[in-house]
Amino acid sequence: MKLLITGLLELKEQYRTKLEEMGYEIIVSPREDSKLGEYIRDIDAVICNWLFVKHDINEFTNLKCIQLLSAGLDRVPLEYIKLKGIRLYNASGIYSIPMAEFALSGVLALFKKNFTFFENQKSCKWEKERSLRELDGSQVCIVGAGNVGQETAKRFSAFTDNIIGIDLFPRNQPYFNDVLPLENLDAVLAESDVVILTLPLTEKTKGMFGKDKINCIKKDAVIVNIARGGIIDEKALKEALSSRLYGAVLDVFAEEPLPESDSFWKMKNVIITPHNSFVSDKNNERIWNVILHNLKEFIDERKQ
Repeated sequence: MKLLITGLLELKEQYRTKLEEMGYEIIVSPREDSKLGEYIRDIDAVICNWLFVKHDINEFTNLKCIQLLSAGLDRVPLEYIKLKGIRLYNASGIYSIPMAEFALSGVLALFKKNFTFFENQKSCKWEKERSLRELDGSQVCIVGAGNVGQETAKRFSAFTDNIIGIDLFPRNQPYFNDVLPLENLDAVLAESDVVILTLPLTEKTKGMFGKDKINCIKKDAVIVNIARGGIIDEKALKEALSSRLYGAVLDVFAEEPLPESDSFWKMKNVIITPHNSFVSDKNNERIWNVILHNLKEFIDERKQ
């Protein structure tokens, strides 16, 4: 069973040994945009992130299993995978904790004006800042109550007991006051001091936060996007940040890398990070535990 491992996944010897013991013959490609040889026709399984953005999946004529390094499914041709009966695993839950911590740190950085103090420190400037805000008691709206949303609610619950989730499949969950259906979104946005996007990018969610939704958000609120850039109308968001919103924490964008000419870079009430919220020193161990479990399950089923 030939297994192609791509990207920046660290393949320690202990993991290689376990995969080989399962019966996998391992081929490594350090970059997903690298030119691949004719061997791809013989590949049975792949571990990848955006491999099929750069390569035509039709070339993988023997493919039977895909293990994604991402939780989102927006970078793979789902219809083709379903048609061909290819087993698809994702990395749901792997990055939830670092992303939740990231969202909290970004909101606190804006509320406490960390960047003002950082700039003052660089110039040895002793100047008090009188406009700091408290997160305590704020209403937090988390759009997408899956794994990332749940971990985000858990961390914000240390500051407030007023956390509302919005989800396509609402159900009672710890740390949320309530999880409501999508039709309640506008009303919740109008009352929320912090809005956090943790929902996947799908045909239904693409462009969901257009001008109308953004204008529903409470004045002087903060919006956090750790989901996908395609969920937000960036032009409408810029207008709102220039007039009525307090700030934004943006880790993802419609175009990545964000062009140097983009006006987001110059906005003093915006924290920009390079799709980095998922990064953690503990991710490698988490992802390998999931990969080894899934690939063992897959190969055991093939042997039956």
